[in-house]
Amino acid sequence: MASAVLVPVKAFARAKLRLACALDDVARQALARDMATVVVAAAAPLPVAVVCDDDGVAAWAAALGAEVVWAPGQGLDRAVTLGVAHLAAEGFDRVVVAHGDLPLATSLAGLAAGTGVTLVPDRHDDGTNVAVVPPGCGFAFSYGPGSFERHCREARRLGLGPSVVRVPALAWDVDRPGDLVLPASRPVAPCG
Repeated sequence: MASAVLVPVKAFARAKLRLACALDDVARQALARDMATVVVAAAAPLPVAVVCDDDGVAAWAAALGAEVVWAPGQGLDRAVTLGVAHLAAEGFDRVVVAHGDLPLATSLAGLAAGTGVTLVPDRHDDGTNVAVVPPGCGFAFSYGPGSFERHCREARRLGLGPSVVRVPALAWDVDRPGDLVLPASRPVAPCG
């Protein structure tokens, strides 16, 4: 089976605004870029595409060797849907959707194996940090609070599982200032 990784990335200037009380704009943007770089690197050896609507993110992705899928003004759910459809049109039959705020991400390739839908929840079992889907199955992405349960229901609706995989390195996402301190007390970025 041919698999690829899709990383949705918001404009670095608009990313992680909830961290503004802990990081200044320069540090916040650098953190968003650095975390997304970790996720793109974790895609290896699979091909990776970045879905975005920002010229700076597109240039960053191209510099890393990632394909750029342009999705202006779509919002996260529709941008991911467009990215998955784009990769399906290129002949991929498994797409690993990994969000760009996973500072501990390592290899994503192992998640591509299997059939049906595979979901990796965040450490609170609330969000969906990684979703592996067969493109063309009609999976409706629905991110935001409670997305893990919605994605589980969607996989069941389609008769495609889900297979739930708990990977500590992929469960740690950064959304709030408290998330900047990793479990081993290693800061992701300076906290203010």
